[in-house]
Amino acid sequence: MNIAVIGTGYVGLVSGTCFAETGNKVTCVDIDQAKINRLVQGEITIYEPGLEKMFLKNLKDGRLKFTTDLKEGIHDAQIVFLALPTPPTEDGSADLKYVLGVANQLGQLLENYKVIVDKSTVPVGTADKVKKAIEKHSKVEFDVVSNPEFLREGVAVEDFMKPDRVVIGASSERAKKVMGDLYAPFVRQGNPVIFMDEKSAELTKYAANSFLATKISFMNEIAQLCERLGADVDMVRKGIGSDERIGKRFLFPGIGYGGSCFPKDVQALIKSSEEVLYDFQILKSVERVNDFQKTHLIPKIRNHFNDDLNGKHFALWGLAFKPNTDDIREAPALYIIQSLLQSGATISAYDPEAMNNVKNQLGDSIQYARNPYEALKDADALIIATEWSEFRTPDFDQIQGLLKSKVIFDGRNLYSKSDFINSNILYYSIGR
Repeated sequence: MNIAVIGTGYVGLVSGTCFAETGNKVTCVDIDQAKINRLVQGEITIYEPGLEKMFLKNLKDGRLKFTTDLKEGIHDAQIVFLALPTPPTEDGSADLKYVLGVANQLGQLLENYKVIVDKSTVPVGTADKVKKAIEKHSKVEFDVVSNPEFLREGVAVEDFMKPDRVVIGASSERAKKVMGDLYAPFVRQGNPVIFMDEKSAELTKYAANSFLATKISFMNEIAQLCERLGADVDMVRKGIGSDERIGKRFLFPGIGYGGSCFPKDVQALIKSSEEVLYDFQILKSVERVNDFQKTHLIPKIRNHFNDDLNGKHFALWGLAFKPNTDDIREAPALYIIQSLLQSGATISAYDPEAMNNVKNQLGDSIQYARNPYEALKDADALIIATEWSEFRTPDFDQIQGLLKSKVIFDGRNLYSKSDFINSNILYYSIGR
């Protein structure tokens, strides 16, 4: 098929590349000329394991193209994906100006039947708004479909190529046939393509992310209780995770969730609920717990240093909101940095992928190390904010030798308490 993907952010670039991998001809469109130039030259603009190799292969083979010309991009396309930003507004609702702006343009450009697909995470009712925006300018037949993405940063290529399920919200049988044919190569092992109405598909994405966020916040509350009762949250996690009704995933306590999806989607679902006069109390609690958890290490740090952090120097391992990505949106590390700087402390940070993004945001307010151990030099303590694999089995003797004060604050429970039984390192973790 010929496909157009409007927007070359995280979702757009992953989707376009993966569609090209199954033999489709894909044209990605973006208004950012500098970004398009980089992509045309073979320079990938996001970090995602496994994506670059696939991107370069399909670029070389001519199945993946890039342009800033919307008319050119959609001219031969049978399907047009809208993979555009839907950032939160001040009140938490999703801002649809980019989605509806492109919809208005499409209405003026359509020359023949196309399936217009909302790939962005959008509030319930957006498909209707997109349809009306296009109809204002066009008499050409078209269909609007909701096809939410369920990509986990760090394993997005695998998620796209072998999805657990594909959700398609469509009222038209013609659109269902087109979308079913498109996704057939991705579900050859029998994973379901679930057809439903557009509003249910839109709500499915918010419901899924909000439920996962709820699991995380629930376990962080259990961790708080464990610290006060003398229990071990890791044992509790294993005890409940073995129940197949609960499952093992998203039960790891830590310093809260971040990224581009969970915070934004929880906010948006709360706002959507308010608009229909429903008080979604559970999600409001999820949000409050997460806000608190992001800086949960700070009281531990303050207590250890007798509430005096002025002049203290900290090593920080991890800046991205999760491993295997360079995404720092709503990253707990940023909240920790802000709190420490306000207390008069200094910071030397290391992250395998996210340092450039943090430097673009924070400039030289912190130091950036070339490797994890360089960050430790003369530090009063080590703080771990992201569970990168390379942090899991460090040289503890080297850590002990480099730290001025022998203390670790582990926000991701990377290590076992038994690792420090015969060590001079004082170890603080979450819920243990």
